[in-house]
Amino acid sequence: MLIDRKEAAQVCDDLRRQGKRIVFTNGCFDIIHAGHVRYLTTAKSFGDVLIVGLNTDESVRRLKGANRPINTQADRAEVLLGLKAVDHVIYFGEATAEALIAEVKPDVYVKGGDYTLATLPEAAIVQSYGGRVELVNLVAGRSTTGVIEKILSERR
Repeated sequence: MLIDRKEAAQVCDDLRRQGKRIVFTNGCFDIIHAGHVRYLTTAKSFGDVLIVGLNTDESVRRLKGANRPINTQADRAEVLLGLKAVDHVIYFGEATAEALIAEVKPDVYVKGGDYTLATLPEAAIVQSYGGRVELVNLVAGRSTTGVIEKILSERR
């Protein structure tokens, strides 16, 4: 289910009252590939409910450049919500997910192994209220940038 940002804290409070362990991750998820599916499946294994913070189109442009995203935020959300591992999606437009994490207060925050606790600004927030941070190994050779580069190289 797509959660309105204004309702995120309340939805998570309701889930916690039901005894659910909330897992949160975030990203652009522009062109879904096997690496994303494996990552999200692993993330879900840390709890009962997986919430994905999804970068808005404008924030993806700021992070990745004028030619991105390839898919709109509505399409990216629909694809994510079609995956078995993903329970909820929340849009966010900030450079990092710090503010959204402070609102949602997940039990577990998951990011890719290309980060460390020292390079992950959200980690301090999660740890401040007793949450846990899990870093998941990325799948080698699987990236949206790699998919785009392959498409472009084959068109030349």
